[in-house]
Amino acid sequence: MNQTVIVLDFGGQYSQLIARKIRECQVYCEVLPWTAKAEEILSKNPIGLVLSGGPASVYADGAPTMDRSLLDAGIPVLGICYGCQLTVKLLGGEVKAAQADTAREYGRTETSYDADCPLFAGLPEKGISWMSHGDYVSRLPEGFQVSAATAHCPNAGIFDPARRIFGVQFHPEVRHTDNGKEMIRRFLMDVCGAEGDWVMKDFAARAVKEIREKVGDGSVLLALSGGVDSSVAAALIGKAIGERLLCIYVDHGLMRKNESEEVEAYYAAQPVRFHRIDAKDRFLKGLKGVVEPEAKRRFIGAEFIKVFSEAAETYGPAEFLAQGTIYPDVIESGAAGGHTIKSHHNVGGLPEHISFQSIVEPLRILFKDEVRALGRELGVPENIVSRQPFPGPGLAVRVIGEVTEEKLAIVREADAIFREVMAQHGLANFADQYFAVLTNMRTVGVMGDERSYQYTVALRAVTTEDFMTADFARIPYEVLEEASRRIVNEVPGASRIVYDITSKPPATVEFE
Repeated sequence: MNQTVIVLDFGGQYSQLIARKIRECQVYCEVLPWTAKAEEILSKNPIGLVLSGGPASVYADGAPTMDRSLLDAGIPVLGICYGCQLTVKLLGGEVKAAQADTAREYGRTETSYDADCPLFAGLPEKGISWMSHGDYVSRLPEGFQVSAATAHCPNAGIFDPARRIFGVQFHPEVRHTDNGKEMIRRFLMDVCGAEGDWVMKDFAARAVKEIREKVGDGSVLLALSGGVDSSVAAALIGKAIGERLLCIYVDHGLMRKNESEEVEAYYAAQPVRFHRIDAKDRFLKGLKGVVEPEAKRRFIGAEFIKVFSEAAETYGPAEFLAQGTIYPDVIESGAAGGHTIKSHHNVGGLPEHISFQSIVEPLRILFKDEVRALGRELGVPENIVSRQPFPGPGLAVRVIGEVTEEKLAIVREADAIFREVMAQHGLANFADQYFAVLTNMRTVGVMGDERSYQYTVALRAVTTEDFMTADFARIPYEVLEEASRRIVNEVPGASRIVYDITSKPPATVEFE
């Protein structure tokens, strides 16, 4: 087994980013909610514990906390922002609300570092850190000393060298902090003694072994979308059980232009059992009158399971259902113990009264970039590995409001034009994901000297490392202008184009 670091999540917006930075250092980690019991955490034999930030104040009634015994377990601890303040409170120090003119800090802040602290040894003595706190450490617990300071926060970094407990008021996990990833790396390697044993080659070998042990002599039906996640899952499961893998592609009528045909053409040439099921009518019928995003996702997820169960009886037998579920799906759906951001159709387990014994989810602990790395390790073609993510509910969550064939036709054509224009300008890889969304808003316009009253199409493009956080892509104006002109001219029903410049957070990548 890999060495493990536990990230205890106190509801911070950057909690998953902490996990990503740890994984980038080739150290395996898991995110657990702050409600996790000490016994559960310690049962994983962690070599380190990282306490995330969070929106609460440690002195408030009902504030998130943790078992005090974890700080006495001899495990190195790194508290970040709220995690730092909680550590101080639990160990007998003091945390206060900052006054308007002191200690309260947000955004880029010049910070001084003490090289005697292992986190900062060998790094520049000063740098920019990203602050986001309204409380501050006013008195250190016994045994602690200051390791970093700012003009308004004298205890921006603290540590107890004897107990190997560290705390920082800033966020080293965000890219705005100079040398932040290196600080995390030093905590992992120099303090926790991590060996950096989290590599995809080893994961692939272990995953194949685990799949074989779970499936035994049985067969697996894979819910194949043709995207990165399900394609890598297909390669991994296929390596484990060969022809006992059955790939079912459900065409729910919510795919991008020509996508179903492209998926079928690719897998028809692969050494796997592949079947395409036309289920457009049943999905569109079921979505009639449904406008709430979560209701769309729940229906599509449940209907997928029904179709796959029927397919197992038709093309099977298949005792197991496989899905390309990845870690962000689990986190955003609240299945890791955090808040539910949005339900993912492939998270939540099996409903009652279906024919499968269990679910096989070999990618469930991986982030998107790790899935891509695994795909390359398994020899999956680059055009598949680098394919842009596409949500399982498809265009249903890119049509705001009720889903109709008319609306799908508009967003499908608008999306194809946007992607074509990006490619023609050499920007196919400029953003990590880009697409069109059909809003539910009609606006007045003038087309051919006549009044028009048609839909507004929103374009969205983001850059990201992990899809847990993202920034909007700075696409050149002339490219946006061309995409806008072509969509209005070529897509009946669209008369106004807008560009989304919201980051994640506060938004998600998708609109719904």
